[in-house]
Amino acid sequence: MNILLVEDEERVADFVRRGLKADGYSVEHANSGEMALEFLLLREFDVVVLDLMLPGISGSDVCRKIRARGDHTPVLMLTALDSTDERVAGLRLGADDYLPKPFDFDELVARIEALNRRKTGYAIKDGEELIVHNGLSFDPRALEFFVDGHAVGLSSKERELALLLLKNVGRALSRERILNAVWGTQADPMTNIVDVYIGRLRKKFGDADIKIVTVRGAGYRLD
Repeated sequence: MNILLVEDEERVADFVRRGLKADGYSVEHANSGEMALEFLLLREFDVVVLDLMLPGISGSDVCRKIRARGDHTPVLMLTALDSTDERVAGLRLGADDYLPKPFDFDELVARIEALNRRKTGYAIKDGEELIVHNGLSFDPRALEFFVDGHAVGLSSKERELALLLLKNVGRALSRERILNAVWGTQADPMTNIVDVYIGRLRKKFGDADIKIVTVRGAGYRLD
């Protein structure tokens, strides 16, 4: 997924950019409304994450201008102003969703993915059904995981890792295989990202009867 991040606060922009890239997204950063409008003329994006308070052209004006062009790229508006009037104004200008600062990163990712789903939709393929193991299930039509019937918010890379484990129940998968399958052949083989993401899944799956076992000298296995 290609995301345009429009944010003039460098600290916030760096945090969001690094987080999204770690989850496998392609991110372009514009630090002004003018730069954002230029980016949107040069290439297509799946979602625009747009700060409301920008120097020069405001986020509201950016949203209005891209909609006037006939550009329907989903826009997630960010702002430190959490008033109902601000949210209504942004939505009326053409924003698709609204997230007040400070925000939880997982919620940001969930909202981005929801906007992308709304834009593209997912075709239901013949034979696609729920993949179920104990209390864990995956719906390939909605691209959502459920634990004991409750939806679990996973990032794209967390979802890929969970699906890889679910499709190989009872089989030990090496860190190298997981790294190659989820992050690709260009990933640094010395990175500990697999262990970090396994920890995230264990935390999100909670106390349900879902055990991701560490296999010493090998990797991980979903029992």
